[in-house]
Amino acid sequence: MFNAIYLTQEAGRTQAQVRALDESELPAGDVQIRIDYSTLNYKDGLAITGQAPVVRHFPMIPGIDCCGEVVASSHPAWQVGDAVILNGWGVGERHWGGLAQQARLSGDWLVPLPPGLTSRQAMAIGTAGYTAMLCVLALEGHGLQPGAGDVLVTGASGGVGSIAIALLADRGYRVIASTGRPTEAGYLTALGAAEVIDRAELSGPGKPLQKERWLGVVDTVGSHTLANACAGTAYNGAVAACGLAQGMDFPATVAPFILRGVTLYGIESVMVPKERRSRAWNRLATDLDPAKLAAMTEEIPLARAIPAAAELLAGRVRGRLVVNVNA
Repeated sequence: MFNAIYLTQEAGRTQAQVRALDESELPAGDVQIRIDYSTLNYKDGLAITGQAPVVRHFPMIPGIDCCGEVVASSHPAWQVGDAVILNGWGVGERHWGGLAQQARLSGDWLVPLPPGLTSRQAMAIGTAGYTAMLCVLALEGHGLQPGAGDVLVTGASGGVGSIAIALLADRGYRVIASTGRPTEAGYLTALGAAEVIDRAELSGPGKPLQKERWLGVVDTVGSHTLANACAGTAYNGAVAACGLAQGMDFPATVAPFILRGVTLYGIESVMVPKERRSRAWNRLATDLDPAKLAAMTEEIPLARAIPAAAELLAGRVRGRLVVNVNA
C-alpha cells in the first residue's frame, strides 16, 4: 500500500483527497519508483483545484514531477537503486503522477539525478526551476552576454521567476524583477535582482513599441505583460515566454519583431528530448546556488499540498514548495 493525492470528478467538479492505494492499481510501465519528494507547480495547482481542464481522465494522481529511487525495472537504462528525476511527458495529466509514494511509468521519461543534488534539492527546483533553466539556455543560445543589457523577469516572486533571477544574477546579468507583491522586494534582491518594479507597469495595455529597457526577458505571465515586455526589448534582444499566469492571449503587434529584430522564444518543457533535458538538469546542479535555493523553498507534507494548490494559484506562495510525500 502507498499514499497518494487522488483526484476524482463528480458532477463536473474535481475532488481531491489523500488515499491509500495498492501497488496493483498503478498504471502500466517498465520502471517503478519509490518517491522521496515531489513538488507543487502551477499546473499541479490547476489539476488539484480543477480550475482548468489539465487532467485528461479520472481518477488521477497529480504531480508533474518527482524524484526517487528505482525499485523495479525492465527498462535497459535503469537498474534497481538508481536515483532518478521525472518531469513532464504528461505525467499528472494523462498518466498517474508524482504526488504519491510510488509511481510506475516509462523509463524513457526519466533522467538521472545529477551528482551534487539531493532528491529534496531536485524537487525544490522541480519543473519550475527546470523551465527557468530552459529559458536561460534560450537566451544564452541567442547570444546574450552578461553586461550587454538588463534582463527582465516577470512573475518574479513565483517558482520560475525566483530561480530565473538566481541563475541569471549569479552568471553576472543585471536582473529587473517584476512582481505584484512589493513587500517581496527584499526577498528578490537577496536572490540577485538589481531592480524591482511593480507588475502594474506591464500588466495593462501599452504602446506597441516602447522605450528600450532590457535586452532579454524571462516571462512567466503572458497576456499584456508579455506584450509590453516585447515592446520594451532592445534591438536584437530576446524574450523567452514560458507561462500564462495573466492569460493565454497575446495582445501585441509585430512592431518589436520587424522594427527591432526582437526574437520571441516559446519555452515548452513537457516533451523536451532527453539530451536537452539532462543538460538543463546538469546545469542546475552546477549553476544554482544551494543557499539561494534553500531560501526560496518551503517543505510541506503530502496532505498539505491540497490546500496549498489554491494558495499557489492565488499568488500567495513565494518561491518553491517541495512536498515530502512520506510525511
